Amino acid sequence: MTLEIRYLGPWQVLAGDEPVRLAGRRRIGLLARLALDAGRVVHAERLLTDIWGDNSAATATKQLHIVVSKLRQTFAPHITEEIIQTTSNGYRLALDPDRIDAHLFARLARSARTSQTPATADALYREALGLWRGEPLAELTEPWARIEAARLEEEHRTVWEDHADLRLAAGDHHALAADLAAHVRAHPLRERPAAQLMLALHRAGRPSEALAVYQDTRRITITELGLEPGAELRRLHQAVLAKDPALDLPTPAQQTALGLPASAQQTALGLRAPARQTTPARQTVLGEQRPMADLPADTHAFTARTTEIDALRTALGPADGPAITVIDGPGGIGKSALTIHVAHAMAGRFTDGVLYLNLHGSTPGLDPLTPAQALRHLLRSLGLDGAAVPADAGEAAARYRSLTASGDLLVILDNARDVRQIRPLIPAGPRCRVLITSRDPLVTLDNAHHLHLGTLTPTEAVALLSRLAGPDRVRAAPQAAARVAHLCGGFPLALRIVGARLAARPDWTLPDLETRLADATRRLDVLQYADQAVRASIAVSHHHLREEPAGRDAAHLLPLLGLLGLPTHTPAATAALTGWPAHRAEAALERLQDARLLEPAGPDRYRFHDLVGLYARERAHDLSSPERTAAVRQALHHYLTTLWLAGTKLNDDPVLRCPVELPANPFESTAEAERWIHDERDNLLAVAQQALSGPDPATAVGLAIGLHWPFCFQGWHTQLADLYAHAIDLADQTAAWEDKAQLRSFLGWVHRDQGHHDAAIAELQTALDDWDRAGLPRRKVGVLNNLGVISTLAGRFDEAIGYLESGLDLNDDVARPGATATIRNNRVHVYYRQGRFDEAIEEARRLTEPGPAVGPLADAGIAHGSLGDAYRHAGRLAEAVDSYTTAVRLLHDSGYRLKEAISRWWLGTSLHDLGRHAEARTQWEDSVRLLRDARLLTPGEANEILSQDVPDTPQPIKHML
Repeated sequence: MTLEIRYLGPWQVLAGDEPVRLAGRRRIGLLARLALDAGRVVHAERLLTDIWGDNSAATATKQLHIVVSKLRQTFAPHITEEIIQTTSNGYRLALDPDRIDAHLFARLARSARTSQTPATADALYREALGLWRGEPLAELTEPWARIEAARLEEEHRTVWEDHADLRLAAGDHHALAADLAAHVRAHPLRERPAAQLMLALHRAGRPSEALAVYQDTRRITITELGLEPGAELRRLHQAVLAKDPALDLPTPAQQTALGLPASAQQTALGLRAPARQTTPARQTVLGEQRPMADLPADTHAFTARTTEIDALRTALGPADGPAITVIDGPGGIGKSALTIHVAHAMAGRFTDGVLYLNLHGSTPGLDPLTPAQALRHLLRSLGLDGAAVPADAGEAAARYRSLTASGDLLVILDNARDVRQIRPLIPAGPRCRVLITSRDPLVTLDNAHHLHLGTLTPTEAVALLSRLAGPDRVRAAPQAAARVAHLCGGFPLALRIVGARLAARPDWTLPDLETRLADATRRLDVLQYADQAVRASIAVSHHHLREEPAGRDAAHLLPLLGLLGLPTHTPAATAALTGWPAHRAEAALERLQDARLLEPAGPDRYRFHDLVGLYARERAHDLSSPERTAAVRQALHHYLTTLWLAGTKLNDDPVLRCPVELPANPFESTAEAERWIHDERDNLLAVAQQALSGPDPATAVGLAIGLHWPFCFQGWHTQLADLYAHAIDLADQTAAWEDKAQLRSFLGWVHRDQGHHDAAIAELQTALDDWDRAGLPRRKVGVLNNLGVISTLAGRFDEAIGYLESGLDLNDDVARPGATATIRNNRVHVYYRQGRFDEAIEEARRLTEPGPAVGPLADAGIAHGSLGDAYRHAGRLAEAVDSYTTAVRLLHDSGYRLKEAISRWWLGTSLHDLGRHAEARTQWEDSVRLLRDARLLTPGEANEILSQDVPDTPQPIKHML
């Protein structure tokens, strides 16, 4: 039995008549990518780049092998041969191309074009076109798939039109006219099918309809492209007008070669071009005068925005849609391009035409039009001029309302500044529709529907880049194309600028451009070409804020925010940065969002688009040096003090000291502190990194130390290694031995949990010396405990007991009972590894008993988890399950996500060993989810672990007790 692969429509794989079900986007993507080059080797690097989007991940090659293996397993019941063959550098799909519908389509089309028998050619064309069932590769969104889908659709259109030529030559014009009419409606800018339809209608005795097709096509090409139809279509128009007999169905001796386009047939018949061509200011459509005043041409590279196009087409449809639609978004996001694109498509819906006016609300170098100026433009477009246009703004508005009261108009008010500019320009007619684009959301405009335009998705951005720079360039360097699209931030303006640069420099490759854009200090310079510039587009909005009394705080805040490399901004941090009250800071943030210089990032949280952030950092240099220093210091201290106060709710270690005075604690509960840590995670890492290069080493060191416990609870501490190492250097410069010893202890902890035992021991041994230099020998207890844990994991149990006993002897049990409990808990793990199961269970039981040694929920949860470990190693699985269940509950309530993941994993293992497999799978899945959410596992690694019947222990857990 042989497989068949179909992707000219919904994805199908058939074995005989039996469908073969493929589960998973990557399996479908990999098979489709191999099918595209059936019979040829596809390099592994190309597959990883196209399907995974990256070929550098450590597990990428392994994931590729797994997907290939899963595909082979899927096909094994249906075929005997191995159709996915492994080669030295990739894979080959060993399948007859005729078993793949796209390849069969191409072969049939080639055969039809070269056939010398019309009947055979007709049958081949029909067979080829019959293979199409819908949109090709619709299930796949990767750049290679969208590029291939666009190529296939273009080939489909061309073959359809080739077949139409054959049918015309065979005298099938009556039936063909209806098919061509639908094809022309679907593809109004293609002149070839328009010419075919004109010829079919003429031969069917319908010349007036043939002329109407020409007029409709001419209207569309002028309004959307700003061009008259091509010479061949114009000659055909003249021939229809003249009833030229050359258009009649030729005799067999006169028929041209099969496959010759209809327009070329007319050229061959000697049709003459019209004597002169005109481009009237007011367009004639079937004898009616309809204004198309200054509507810019549609862009040939318009891409994506399907949902938004549908929404606007609905708003402009014949039903009672909203009279006014506001399309808002930041500069360069494509508001005008979208509006003009839809206006061209919907122009025929409005019997009185389309009015377009650029209000220059955010045009670099130009002042916004006043309402009076705008009304004069609109009245001239409606046919008034000179003295007929009232000089008084009120009279002009009244005349405009009168002229539009009974009209059926589409009015486009592009690039509006604010509501005051817009209100007098709204037409009065109930059948009129208005599209407004603005950076301001214009929320106070009455009876308006609002459409917010965001950035393009990565797939859409690459597709636009492909259309601008050429698909060959993108196919040659898809990874660089994706990176360029990312650096442009999904902004159509930025993508159009880089596309123009590439078009002007054929010698540049996408990797060349990627290198230039990667330099953040030069990116806004690169994103400037001819009259287009991202920097200037952003600067207009900033300038307008300075002019508004209500916008001056926001204008002043923008460069201040540029001082901080924060992923998001909050009212609390902004209040600290500026020294303003929180309500004033929040108002300024909201105004920046209204001006589209900030984006919402969750409740009470805002972020820069990357390109606006670069502009803000540039403007930060305009501030005085004392102002910059004071603002940054205030913001860093806000995060330092709030971080330490959150840490005291999670682990109130009495020996840790914040380098600055702490205010009252704003957190009423552990859960509230945990939520703040979670929400501010990325910001905390960013301010800690920024502080390392600042003038205040004490703040930098304090942030690094303060991060430890909050991040440990979430399992994030392993990403702090570089931060600790840099902070140790700062502490060394100031001979801060206590801070240095603490940081080395934490760095050793990180190395320990990553399984880097030698590096951990080196740091911890040095930390012991640093505690002696600091004159705080009792603080060595934590270091000795960590050395005991490492020795346990390394199987050196006698050394482990020695370190742990030393820690117990040194610790002040009254001052730090929690440290005693921690060391005894770790001793449990040594005991059961030595086979001393009764001692391990007894020690763990004592630690779970209520009392000062147990402490908060996290400590109690850890103790119950250790008791579960002791029971499991002793073979007492039912008791292990009970202990682990209690541990999971306590650890979940405490917020200690990492320890919760560990206890869930071993609970799952115990349940599996008891034969309770479904319950075990649930615990393993929850454990892996926690590790994935903590970014200790990638999504791919998590899926790989859970794809196993009995999953391997996740790598992070292997290095932890």
